Amino acid sequence: GIIRVVDLFEVIKRRRSVRAFAPEAVEAEKMAQVLAAANAAPSAGNLQGYEIFRVTRERERAALARAARDQFFVAQAPVVLVFCANQARSAAKYRERGARLYAIQDATIACAFAMLAATALGLGTVWVGAFDDAAVQRVLGCHALLPVAMLPIGYPAEEPEPTPRRSLADLVHD
Repeated sequence: GIIRVVDLFEVIKRRRSVRAFAPEAVEAEKMAQVLAAANAAPSAGNLQGYEIFRVTRERERAALARAARDQFFVAQAPVVLVFCANQARSAAKYRERGARLYAIQDATIACAFAMLAATALGLGTVWVGAFDDAAVQRVLGCHALLPVAMLPIGYPAEEPEPTPRRSLADLVHD
């Protein structure tokens, strides 16, 4: 395929929380690149203590939107990736800390990598963390896994303005 050189700092600057999506599908090649980026994310002990569910069926996306406290933009995106912590996988090596923390960190980092890859490819995303865990588990059929984040992905139908950020002087402590 074509290799595009993209400036990481430009991608980070361009990333926005998109809550309106165009109806067009996301190309399989782009989704493969997004998933490969998630797979490249670092993880505790390289265990990759997470699972990714790719949800494309309209009925399941609508159920995820309802599980996400009626955030209906979730269903509007043609693809929703749901990142779930596989706590048993991490606990096998790291016991309680693996289950409580590392698996959740692993899922989080993978989602962040997917989000930045999607942005680099001209796609819109929004991190969704407000949802009913049990309802998401029912939709996905993954009762042994802990849902950590939903990432709706599609072509943006809006261009949100940058949101304010804390100053580095307030954020960084020496």
